Amino acid sequence: MPLDGPLVDRYGRIHDDLRISVTDRCNLRCVYCMPEEGMTFLPRKELLTYDEIIRVARVAHDLGVSALRLTGGEPLVRKDLALLVAGLSGLGFQDLAVTTNAMLLAAAASPLAQAGLKRVNVSIDSLRADRFESIRRRGNLATVLHAMDVAEEVGLRPIKINVVLLRGRNDDEILDFATFARDTGRVVRFIEFMPLDAQGQWDRSQLVPGQEVFERISEVFALEAIGESGPAPAERFRFADGRGEIGLISSVTQPFCGTCNRLRLTADGSIRNCLFSDDEYTLRDALRDAQPDATIELMLRRAVWAKFPGHAINEPGFLRPARSMSMIGG
Repeated sequence: MPLDGPLVDRYGRIHDDLRISVTDRCNLRCVYCMPEEGMTFLPRKELLTYDEIIRVARVAHDLGVSALRLTGGEPLVRKDLALLVAGLSGLGFQDLAVTTNAMLLAAAASPLAQAGLKRVNVSIDSLRADRFESIRRRGNLATVLHAMDVAEEVGLRPIKINVVLLRGRNDDEILDFATFARDTGRVVRFIEFMPLDAQGQWDRSQLVPGQEVFERISEVFALEAIGESGPAPAERFRFADGRGEIGLISSVTQPFCGTCNRLRLTADGSIRNCLFSDDEYTLRDALRDAQPDATIELMLRRAVWAKFPGHAINEPGFLRPARSMSMIGG
């Protein structure tokens, strides 16, 4: 394990993208990641404080991490999130973003932009109001659409739209979302349904492969690939007439493990080197025991060095993670 330079795993992959879950709570109960009833949340004292998050981020930045994403749960339910953003912004990350369901975004957009947030990713799984409410179990589509307009007005651009497709539930809206991308200039990214739902009901038959999405859109709108494959999970395509862009995140059918550059910090202070792994490296105790930055750095390096070559999601022995997406962070 190298003890200097950037965060490099044993396969030569540099990890320079950190996703930080600031809370495991959410103001919705989306069918993809949370049960309608019975969800147990972490006691507040077990969550990392803003000062603790900023300290981990500072050490990570010193190790070459250049991109930071705040996730949840729903990050905007965490009180005074702009204070955290301001502290993180001062560290000098090239990219500082939030992934949100946008129900609280309209009011938060301006304070977040002023604090130094660069952009937002918004999760929307239907453009039909009744279906949107059914999938979210709570929430209002008009509220989310308005919030995105507000976010753009205060400079949080580009907005990326995350769409999780579920066979028989919303896959008949693929072309609607493609048209939405063309009409708004927002990047729509279609994400394969992954085995990270809290109910444990994931089944491969529910999954809509990225290749199918590409083919269905291509029948109506010509697409052109953008750039070469890299660490970003999305395959990017522009519409041939220049009107917008889509992305395909095919984590199950076309894993991108060979170029993955991500680490995740859970709300309770554990480092995860893979979204689908149960291996965790707990930083919270070291932070609260006043251990030096060198200890935090070593734990980050150990987590990266222990990373497997892939998540083995398509292997017979694959075991789904014990934590759901709402507890891990996106």
